[in-house]
Amino acid sequence: MIALAAKAPVPVYAIIRPRAGSFVYDVDNEAAMMADIDAVRAAGLAGVVIGASRPDMTLDMGLLKRLIEHARGLGVTLHRAFDLVPDPFEALEQAVALGVERILTSGLKVNGPDGTEMLKMLAERAGDRVSIMPGGGINLATVERVVRETGVHEVHSSCRRTVGSRDERAIAFGFQAPVSHETSSEIVRQMRGLLDELEVVRD
Repeated sequence: MIALAAKAPVPVYAIIRPRAGSFVYDVDNEAAMMADIDAVRAAGLAGVVIGASRPDMTLDMGLLKRLIEHARGLGVTLHRAFDLVPDPFEALEQAVALGVERILTSGLKVNGPDGTEMLKMLAERAGDRVSIMPGGGINLATVERVVRETGVHEVHSSCRRTVGSRDERAIAFGFQAPVSHETSSEIVRQMRGLLDELEVVRD
């Protein structure tokens, strides 16, 4: 999948997440992430999306520094481990110090549209030092409000649609989820068109 993504006509960043669950990682998880970064570089992708937490949910600066050093030459985005931090403004300054390009965040809420107040504050404090990228629940129905209320210049969205086919036996065996989704190229086009219109209006 990484190799195929490298053929896309746009820059692709791969999320480096070795398992489900928390973002508190041990040495084996770290080794897996290092290997994944190597695979991303070998495939020719543009960058990686990383995040790591300490048990108190502050950013694991030691591990993040090691991952970023290993990813030297690739773009780096900090993922939603940021949304678990106890002090988002301290974490913002840490992210700036790390030198990441952007922070993917829902404004410390489950969904980005619910976190617009915090997203706006983060974007204002960040200035041009790091990009704040709202994510989580960003879709065609919510993106305009999020962009207008926060002043951000990029968003994260799955642009997904529900997949209609269901195989009840596959579901019963656990081979298929009861509800499946996939990214829709049409929704991506609509989202891009809407964002382009918003940029014109703001300019």
